[in-house]
Amino acid sequence: MKSNEKNTESLLIITGSMGAGKSSVLAEASDLLAQRQIAHAAVDLDALGMAHLPFAAPSDPLMYRNLASVVQNYGYSGIQRFLVARAIEDRAHLDLCRSMIPAAKTVVCRLAASMAAMQQRVRAREVGILQQEYVARVERLNAILDHANLEDFVVINENRPLTDVAMEMLVKAGWISN
Repeated sequence: MKSNEKNTESLLIITGSMGAGKSSVLAEASDLLAQRQIAHAAVDLDALGMAHLPFAAPSDPLMYRNLASVVQNYGYSGIQRFLVARAIEDRAHLDLCRSMIPAAKTVVCRLAASMAAMQQRVRAREVGILQQEYVARVERLNAILDHANLEDFVVINENRPLTDVAMEMLVKAGWISN
């Protein structure tokens, strides 16, 4: 972001292990905000980094550069609120995300579910050749997120309607009221 551009109003980062429901809750929260005519952008950060780069180059720097471009483009349209879904594994990645979307207020919500539920979701979603690796990653990533402890609050995303999960997250983040 250029020095003459102002910070966005709010950034809500949705984190959690694989299968916690980040993408689904992101989409539902976006629908709830749109229903209330609240201008915002919803970005699934993993989608901005889905690539196989030459020479085993890491995709994270590209993903965050893509995020900066997307934020700038939305900024030109007056967007001041951003929802971002991504498993944020450490303080450095949180700081990097914040530097791409400098906001007056940043809130991190961690979605949680039982290990069995997250692994089942990943098993159902990832039906390709890397399915077993992804299912195994659920537990490892969850432990990494436990250790990092970057969230401002946790929302349980299991055995309840998706709308209720998204609503709770938006209320706790201060984006909407009941």
